[in-house]
Amino acid sequence: MTAAQADLQAEFLEMPEGLRIDRPKVADGAALWRIAKDSGTLDLNSSYSYLLWCRDFAGTSAVARDRDGAPVGFVTGYVRPEHPGTLLVWQVAVDAAHRGRGLAAALLDGLTARVARQRTITAVETTITPGNTASERLFTSYARRHGATVEREVLFQAGQFPDGPHDPEVLYRIGPLPR
Repeated sequence: MTAAQADLQAEFLEMPEGLRIDRPKVADGAALWRIAKDSGTLDLNSSYSYLLWCRDFAGTSAVARDRDGAPVGFVTGYVRPEHPGTLLVWQVAVDAAHRGRGLAAALLDGLTARVARQRTITAVETTITPGNTASERLFTSYARRHGATVEREVLFQAGQFPDGPHDPEVLYRIGPLPR
């Protein structure tokens, strides 16, 4: 298999139950916004930001699609400009009808594998608010699967958020990742 074929296969991974993972498209922005809104735990960004994310950060994001091609989950991320070996995962969300089946883990694994084929990734970072058990489990199990350690530190204190009460955001740094 050539590198181009591997990249194409990574863009369109088949998942159990007829789900597949690929790159988001601008047309997916509204569905990603809805999934984030319905999650009940994510900080909801503007609908405009999800459209831009699907346009400008599609290469570092992934979407899970059902048999009809409709988005049922996503992970958004970007490579940190000042730390180009670090993929920061911004949001992970799965539609309620598809939760509990390992889809978030598959999305995260698929995305990091795709990004790692394009550049050297030595770490994954994300922020998690205290008490978000699902995200804590997702990222600590990701670290275990990849033989990496997890370092935690408060990145943003509650009082730093200008829009009212907000829990602190704890930075999870996972690495080093195997090459």
